[in-house]
Amino acid sequence: MSTRILIADDEPNILISLEYLMKRAGYEVLLARDGQEALDMMRREHPSLVLLDVMMPLKTGFEVCQELRADDSLRDILVLMLTAKGRDTDIAKGLAMGADAYMTKPFSTQELVQKVRSMLDAPDPPAPGRP
Repeated sequence: MSTRILIADDEPNILISLEYLMKRAGYEVLLARDGQEALDMMRREHPSLVLLDVMMPLKTGFEVCQELRADDSLRDILVLMLTAKGRDTDIAKGLAMGADAYMTKPFSTQELVQKVRSMLDAPDPPAPGRP
């Protein structure tokens, strides 16, 4: 069985291109179009990793990440925030909310695939918030 990844973004073109990219890299892909749908999907499908946009309807990526980390049944899901919000304060906020990594748009597709692979292949990362 292939590794399952959730892509959460409200921009249809980004969903389509990331879905294609991740499937081509060998991953099973789930899609969510807003923050609440992303949380519901994580509870139902429990993916290994979520590519999480920050600016989404219903719940922001920051809120999704915070809820994810507060839920014992979900906190092992890896979070890679993908966003146009690239200021140092935004990055610091994303990491403080529990994101495992943060990439700003636009990004290289090759760099994204390498980052996803390195996150999924890493030996048992420490729990978020712990060194």
